[in-house]
Amino acid sequence: MAKTMNKIPSYNELIEKSIIDYWDMDALTDYKGQTLQYHDVARKIEKVHILFENSGIERGDKIALCGRNGSQWTVAFLATITYGAVAVPILHEFTADQVHNIVNHSDAKLLFAGDHICGSINPDEMPHLEGIVRNTDYSLMLSRSEKLTYAREHLNELYGQKFPKYFRKEHVHYYHEESPDEMALINYTSGTTGFSKGVMIPYRAMWSNYDFACQAMGSELKQGDSVISILPMAHMYSMAFEFSYEFLHGCHIYYLNRVPSPAIIAQAFADVKPRIIIAVPLVIEKIIRKKVFPKVQTPRMRLLLQIPVIEQKVRDTICQEVKKAFGGNFFEIIVGGAAFNQEVEQFLHRINFPYTVGYGATECAPIICYADWRNFVPGSCGKAAKNMEVRIDSPDPSSTPGEILCRGLNVMLGYYKNEEATSQAIDKDGWYHTGDLGTMDFYGNVFINGRSKNMLLSANGQNIYPEEIEDKLNSMTLVVESIVVQRESKLVALVHPDLDEARTLGFTHEDLQGIMEQNRIALNQALPAYEKISEIVIHDQEFAKTPKKSIKRYLYT
Repeated sequence: MAKTMNKIPSYNELIEKSIIDYWDMDALTDYKGQTLQYHDVARKIEKVHILFENSGIERGDKIALCGRNGSQWTVAFLATITYGAVAVPILHEFTADQVHNIVNHSDAKLLFAGDHICGSINPDEMPHLEGIVRNTDYSLMLSRSEKLTYAREHLNELYGQKFPKYFRKEHVHYYHEESPDEMALINYTSGTTGFSKGVMIPYRAMWSNYDFACQAMGSELKQGDSVISILPMAHMYSMAFEFSYEFLHGCHIYYLNRVPSPAIIAQAFADVKPRIIIAVPLVIEKIIRKKVFPKVQTPRMRLLLQIPVIEQKVRDTICQEVKKAFGGNFFEIIVGGAAFNQEVEQFLHRINFPYTVGYGATECAPIICYADWRNFVPGSCGKAAKNMEVRIDSPDPSSTPGEILCRGLNVMLGYYKNEEATSQAIDKDGWYHTGDLGTMDFYGNVFINGRSKNMLLSANGQNIYPEEIEDKLNSMTLVVESIVVQRESKLVALVHPDLDEARTLGFTHEDLQGIMEQNRIALNQALPAYEKISEIVIHDQEFAKTPKKSIKRYLYT
């Protein structure tokens, strides 16, 4: 392992240093909105700290954050961890019930919420919260504490008392005596009661992912370079590689704080010209299919690619065109979170496009495997990342798939308030069991063969837990049992209905189909966008079961 535990630098001290070193540089921009320089971020952090101090928030208290990406969300996050509190990022796509469940399960004292979240959540469902703070201006949507109310109403006055002249670099001093194994944040893999797993991320994992990024990007990414944050900040992939490393490195981060459609993303690439692009396959695939394939899949272009003398020149020309579609200034695109479409990946490899595919998990904050695009083997997900070990639990890892295991500084502390799940995930020797099946070649390249767990991945990299959806569906009209499967990137529910009851009521097959469609519509209203069901398929027979009466899923996927 690269560093012993007592030599791991303080992550909060790195934040402090970056703010001081890059004081007058641009830090955070809401795309087509306001820009905060590093000193602006520092002042806003200080105001949030004053709010915490005067409302009784203590080191180790949990602070939840739920909202779309933006500079104010980032300030609240930075203020939380530099105060010594524990951040609980929540995906803004979660339903109100899921937000309530996470806030309650995490024991959060405060919730920073975006406008659309404030409009949907019910404070009565979160009885232990002391307050809800609006992300936009840090005003109070809810206060159950006189201290919190007073602190917010007198915030500017309290700030003026603490800094009677003006706020300077020497005033920036953050709590940075954290131990490497101290918890920095809790990241939830899901939002539903009974399925929620709060991944406890320690400071060592935050630092280790930064240390890895220094090696992977450090020689190419310079202070002042621009990057775009596309993925949700509550996702560890985005947290680590669209924000954490770049902020500590003095970069300028642009947030797409609207719904990031392919058209908006493409326009942002053209405007910002990012130096590094972190993405899930869906983003890359849609832009290539829309902006590139129509130009390169013409009869003339196919003919030119068959002429040996000019083939390489044509490929180079195509590669330049593809680079333009992504702003033309990046040194590498890192893809992760889901499997790449083979047609698109083969196309990118043929034109020598600078892309690579990494592999990670929330439980590793997130990186497990990576390879620079120059050394990347198509079809793989790279080799063990810095500070990590990876092995395949198989008698012959090169040819017989086995579970992918990893160990190192990135691995979580465990699941919050769930020792049983923790002991199942991390064995006595410290190996984290990913639940993914793979092989490893002689050179250490890892190839994923499939997932041994039931978890599905949406096209844009979100984790989908089919049992949660089935749990809701099984309680709906005339549903006996169900399985949710993925077919061509869409979610389909296979349902075995209560046929005896249907016959008693005189329902025809067409009536049943109509009822299931109504079930689908009602179900989707309770699910985030990436979990919505596209179709319900009726199964007249019961699903095949194991001796434990579990459905044999593999027969239907």
